[in-house]
Amino acid sequence: MGFPVMRVRERFPSLAVRDEGRERVYLDNPAGTQVPQTVVEAIGDYFLNHSSNSGGMFATSQATDRIAETAHEDMALFLGAASAREVVIGQSMTSLTFHLSRSICRDFQPGDEIVITRMEHEGNVGPWLEVAKEKGLRIIWVDFDRETWQVRPEDLAEVLSDRTRLVALNYASNMTGAINDVRALAEAAHEADALVYVDAVQLAPHHLVDVQGLGCDFLACSSYKFFGPHMGIVWGREALLAELHPYKGRCVTDELPGRFEAGTPQYELLAGLSATVAWFEELGRMCGGTGSRRGLIAQAYAAAREHEEAMTLQLIAGLEALDGVMVYGITDPARVGERVPTVSFRHTRVKPLEIATALGGQGIFVWHGHNYAWEPARALELPLDEGVVRIGLAQYNTTGEVTRVVDAVAAAIAGG
Repeated sequence: MGFPVMRVRERFPSLAVRDEGRERVYLDNPAGTQVPQTVVEAIGDYFLNHSSNSGGMFATSQATDRIAETAHEDMALFLGAASAREVVIGQSMTSLTFHLSRSICRDFQPGDEIVITRMEHEGNVGPWLEVAKEKGLRIIWVDFDRETWQVRPEDLAEVLSDRTRLVALNYASNMTGAINDVRALAEAAHEADALVYVDAVQLAPHHLVDVQGLGCDFLACSSYKFFGPHMGIVWGREALLAELHPYKGRCVTDELPGRFEAGTPQYELLAGLSATVAWFEELGRMCGGTGSRRGLIAQAYAAAREHEEAMTLQLIAGLEALDGVMVYGITDPARVGERVPTVSFRHTRVKPLEIATALGGQGIFVWHGHNYAWEPARALELPLDEGVVRIGLAQYNTTGEVTRVVDAVAAAIAGG
């Protein structure tokens, strides 16, 4: 069966919003997606019926406890984790990485090394740069290949040493869309006895994550990038998390994962997080899936990927047909499975801001700038004050919207 995109769109109420009668085209998805009605309802239901703090001997507090526990269990299922004890939930991927980096690097010694790839979003760079400054650690950079757009395992292996303690690794680039072979890269890092911290923020909206199969030690993602509320999630191997020193208040639990979840959680968003996981299960059933919850989630991803990859090829072909356009990332149709549907480009004459402004005036939402892909932009020698135009597709986008954005880019270039 074909992907039921119109049925999917019916589940997302914001897609029906009009600006002075004009339809919105949401292609700003790499920075945050729209959410299904069920996620909105779950958050509202919490406020209406369960709003409380945890640990009390009364109905709303006990319901809050169950909601928090269930959210961790649901995310463990979503990521393929062995236990909910391995799932740390907080404000954002960046804030959690800053927080956990202090624990992970607590026993690192001056001169120890952290390897960071040039593909990283700043959320997987800044935390390690800061802790390196505090502890006298060395930062070692590894570049990505300009032909494959990926970090090659052999290039990573070349920079590893007996002082390497951690590798910060991007799963999918938020600028080029290229997907790294995390399993192979993690194997190389582990041969040097280094820990592997993976940023999967851009991968998780489009590909099924299996943390146990990847071989990494930590993996971070953001639920607002995969149709959920504004939260960050970090998975870590239980044995590792149990060994790390938690920076916490004295009366905070020593149990996992609570020892790493500073402050009072956003319980209403935890309710929305469970509804987000349930959306993927619903989508799996819509696409003909049956069986276990994890199986339904896998079916949802498989069907959505086929839909998104077809649109990605349509978008890239349309952009490359325009004179003066340079697409940064994998463009070979045979390799579409090695990228997510995030497509960045520049024009030889018309600046990204001008193109994004022209599109925004037509109700087409795209991003411009470096989009916190500071290192990729520097590696590609792009003007940091200009960056790129970034178009990001998601499961609710249509081929008609792709045609519309390509035509709008063509008009912006012609009029620029």
